[in-house]
Amino acid sequence: MKIRIQLPLDEKTAVTLHAGDSVLLSGTVYAARDEAHENMVRLLDEGKDLPFDIRNATVYYVGPAPAPPGRVIGPAGPTTSGRMDAYTPVLLRKGLRGMIGKGERSEEVIEAMKETGAVYFGAVGGAGALLSKCIISQKVIAWEELGPEALREMQVRDFPAAVVIDTRGNDLYKRNQTV
Repeated sequence: MKIRIQLPLDEKTAVTLHAGDSVLLSGTVYAARDEAHENMVRLLDEGKDLPFDIRNATVYYVGPAPAPPGRVIGPAGPTTSGRMDAYTPVLLRKGLRGMIGKGERSEEVIEAMKETGAVYFGAVGGAGALLSKCIISQKVIAWEELGPEALREMQVRDFPAAVVIDTRGNDLYKRNQTV
């Protein structure tokens, strides 16, 4: 059974999720990759506001392809989340509640997730064309010069993902590993 989640992701909902849960996300997500993350942390370091309210927000680590005719967006598959790990703890402590990507996260990020009650969702890599069908609108909200890596606000409907790391630090990637 898939759990339907209406975004933004509040703490009350986040704590009910467990590593391994299948979810369908609907609502607002913010598309951001490496350079957008660097820019966000720089703004915070300078005491400036972010281009969106980060409290309870969900960020999708994606750099979508251009939209083909008649489509809202081109293929939009997840990128490797670990590339954002240097910036993530700062954003989590400012209120970021959810992240969508692929791949493992650092221990520093997992500890910050536990501290702040955040969730990491995994999306299927290599399925960008299919995932883009769940994006019903999108607009660039900052750093347009970054092209596909610009910060975007996207509306998603029934975006399929799995809880990879929950608010307690349970990690689906490590669940069945042996030493």
